[in-house]
Amino acid sequence: MVSPSGASAALTPAVPPAPRADVRAVFFVSDSTGITAETLGSALLANFPGARFERHTVPFLGSVTAVDAVVARLERATAAGAAPIVFATVKDAGIRACLADAAAVVIDLLAGHLTELEAELGATAETRAGQYHGLGDLEQYFRRMRAVEFAIEHDDGQSGRDLASADVIIVAPSRCGKTPTTMYLALHYGLLVANYPLTDDDFPTEGLPRIVAPHADRCFGLTTTALRLSQVRHERRPHSTYSSLAQCTLEIRRAEDLYRRTHIPFLSSATRSVEEMSAVILQSMNLRDRPHERPTP
Repeated sequence: MVSPSGASAALTPAVPPAPRADVRAVFFVSDSTGITAETLGSALLANFPGARFERHTVPFLGSVTAVDAVVARLERATAAGAAPIVFATVKDAGIRACLADAAAVVIDLLAGHLTELEAELGATAETRAGQYHGLGDLEQYFRRMRAVEFAIEHDDGQSGRDLASADVIIVAPSRCGKTPTTMYLALHYGLLVANYPLTDDDFPTEGLPRIVAPHADRCFGLTTTALRLSQVRHERRPHSTYSSLAQCTLEIRRAEDLYRRTHIPFLSSATRSVEEMSAVILQSMNLRDRPHERPTP
């Protein structure tokens, strides 16, 4: 026999936990993938490191009818706490108007800028949704795809084929951030990037490892702190020589000595994001305009 209290518990719908008072809801709303809204919005939020945010992405918002559901979510969030912050990249005027009337702080990342561009160019902006991350420029699209394929083939020193075509070769001990940085540069900038892991087999040496030595002018080194490297490696292979602080200290010291002897630019990944490291590499290696010079694959 079920007690009255038990029956009540079984029949009463679960109530979702109330949002924490110190966490602000943030919505990235877009008529396309939401990548632009997330990127620009997150860049703005990064200026407030003491604040805490609960992030929601609403992509492919294609009609005024669909926006009603989003407005309802915003109203629920407002009722539960502070008004949510909305970063919007929406071109349709009707959808933008609905968002503007919502119970939220709406930051339109396009409207003012489009108006300024229209005035400057003497043309009306195309209102078709979903253009920011479509195929767009096919030459640029295929360049990025080729770059991703090149990065996969040349990840972690797997291939020495066609290294002469590489825009940059990232050299570093294992787990210093080579692969994420490689893929970011390939996908976002269409650069041909290879990476090579420095291992015990590469030392002692006076110069760069044989496979990358002919391309020293395109090499860029990554380093980190021994403690950080040990922590990262411990997640992969705990309690091993590979992740020991002594081994990590040795590898970081050897790598930095190698970079200095061979005059390779390098930076520490210990406190930098992939985006920051990529920006430094682009600047240091004069790569910002390089992809536009490469012909269509």
